[in-house]
Amino acid sequence: TLSTQTDYRDGEAQTDPYSPEYVVPSGSVPELLTLATLTWGRGLPAGLAEVEMIERAREKRAWEATLPAMDNASQIMKRRKMMNDMERKEWAFREQEIEKLQEVQLEVLKKLLWRREKNQNELDAKRLDDHWQNYQKAKEEKVKKIQHDCALMLRKLIAKRKNVMGKLERRDIIKEYTDFASQTYAPLSRIGYFPDNHSERYVVKNFYLNTFAGLCELEASLPDSVTQVKIKAPKPKYTTTETGFIKRSARLEVDLAQVHQALLEKKNKVKEPKKPLRFLEKVEKPVPRPPTPILEKPSIEEEETELAVIFLQKLLRGRAIQNMMFEGKEKRLELIRELRTTHALQEDGQLLLKAEEEMTLALQQQHDLQMHKLSSVENHLAREEGRVLANIFDFLSKELVRLQEERKIHAFVMLAERQRRMREAEESGRRQVEERRRQEEDEIFKQAGEGDCTIDSYLEDIILSSMENTAEEQAREEIQRMAVEVNDIAYEMESRRTRLQSEEIVAELVYDFLIPEAEKMSIREKVRQSQRKHIYAAHQIIHRGTE
Repeated sequence: TLSTQTDYRDGEAQTDPYSPEYVVPSGSVPELLTLATLTWGRGLPAGLAEVEMIERAREKRAWEATLPAMDNASQIMKRRKMMNDMERKEWAFREQEIEKLQEVQLEVLKKLLWRREKNQNELDAKRLDDHWQNYQKAKEEKVKKIQHDCALMLRKLIAKRKNVMGKLERRDIIKEYTDFASQTYAPLSRIGYFPDNHSERYVVKNFYLNTFAGLCELEASLPDSVTQVKIKAPKPKYTTTETGFIKRSARLEVDLAQVHQALLEKKNKVKEPKKPLRFLEKVEKPVPRPPTPILEKPSIEEEETELAVIFLQKLLRGRAIQNMMFEGKEKRLELIRELRTTHALQEDGQLLLKAEEEMTLALQQQHDLQMHKLSSVENHLAREEGRVLANIFDFLSKELVRLQEERKIHAFVMLAERQRRMREAEESGRRQVEERRRQEEDEIFKQAGEGDCTIDSYLEDIILSSMENTAEEQAREEIQRMAVEVNDIAYEMESRRTRLQSEEIVAELVYDFLIPEAEKMSIREKVRQSQRKHIYAAHQIIHRGTE
């Protein structure tokens, strides 16, 4: 009834496929054994290239089966012709493979160049962003500093304006103690008061916490239940086995007991009586309002008399207050004149203050206009600087890419020239070897008899194979030596080359390599056709003579 699931899939834990032992019966060569060199990860599972290789191997085996036996001279000639045709096909196939490999290498090189150019562009963009961020931060800091200085100067001007006349004021102790932002509650450190000095006097020092004897005394005063904790192991709810598993019967018993207890509680549940209200309040009735009094409407004559009396009282009172004010003015006439003179002086001072305020506002507006003009000029300068820097960086990056591309083109040209020389050398050597081999074969067939054909062919194969191996080794050594010399010369030329020389080299390569390439190919094809005619005529003459 139980199942498990592993953390790993079968595909993640898969090893190499199993290859069983096999026995090959005598006289049989299974086709499957020709693929013994293919292993898992190196050819298996088979792809398109492996399938093509298998098909070529089958075609070669079928061709080998169709080769005529070397019984007479005609069969030998036919066999030789078939072998030559097969050799040409193999060489053509090898050239196709080399071209495919070169195309793949060129594609990889293009991708690498594109990726490097992309990374370089991203790096340039990141650098420009960093420069822009740095300039922005410097600008913001400068603006903050200017704003801070402006606020500071404004506070100073406001403080000076409060006491324009330069009067000395006495200390108002009551005002300082009522204002919680005054020097009494929050003194400034520039005045000479440092609130952090002597702060250790406020640290709480406890004998029971700072000394060992106090800690021992405090521990002795605590009961044993605090220092010595007793823990009782809980009793298991289920009966378990020695290995720690719960039995199914015990689990069922516990479930049944819980269900039985729930049923008993539901059965014996008694309805609780309704509880009385806890918070009762007595609602008192409001006191009845007294009856609204009713006034009798006076007569018109009485109302007019009352209004006349009230008007007369107002007139008398106003006249009395006017007389009192006139008497007081006459008594304090000198004081009024003095106050009028001081008030005129105060008006002149207020006019001066107002003129100063207007002048200050005008200066501030003029300063704001100048700062705005300066900021706009700085913005334009920064924009022009960024544009010039971007153009310079763009030009430098393009020059760097152009120089790198020139070096790559030069290297490609050197490699192409070296490959062309190598192929020409191989082709000339192969042609000379074929000519020499054909002459030797013709001479051998002219001089040798029928009985010595097998021995001569065997010796001829051995000599040709040894000659081919020796020529191949010598050609490889010569090519490697020439490649080392060409690389040294190329590196030395690149180290000494200037910009003008690089441009001249690129122009010469474009003019001397790309344009004449079509002419060279056509000339080579013509030479190859003419050589084929001569070779074919020589073959016909030789074969006619041997026949």
